[in-house]
Amino acid sequence: MSKPTVDDYIQQGIYGEKEINPDEKRRFLGTFRERVIIALTKSQVRKKKVYSEVISAIKENPKAKLYLNGNMRYSYLSKYIKTASKHGNPYTMTTNKEYDSDIGLVLAHNYAIDKNDIYVGEEKPQISTITPKSCKKQKTKGPKALIKKILGR
Repeated sequence: MSKPTVDDYIQQGIYGEKEINPDEKRRFLGTFRERVIIALTKSQVRKKKVYSEVISAIKENPKAKLYLNGNMRYSYLSKYIKTASKHGNPYTMTTNKEYDSDIGLVLAHNYAIDKNDIYVGEEKPQISTITPKSCKKQKTKGPKALIKKILGR
């Protein structure tokens, strides 16, 4: 690994530190999709019932952290906070003024588990997620071929 240049420091000062998959982290309330055990949409969190799937996941994963959408009312989140506290799971409220995720709750580890089906019930978020496994690498013959492809030549 090479030493950072003056330009690297200037870029970091202007744009902030480089992040890996910042959109994914914003969407999943500060964590990566590959770490998620279970997730609820905001409308699911607003319902009066506490989802038994979330309670089971919290019980089965005592070291997993509960991420809650801080843009939602506390009254909707409190039932899940109480459940996490009861079972000793850490939790955090994530508030992003620039981006309001469609996700209301995420239970996640601090390492990758790559679980395929993380959403509860039939209600799935409208925006599809892209996981590294579903992405296909495109082969190009170099920068010139890529430019020709983009320009349609």
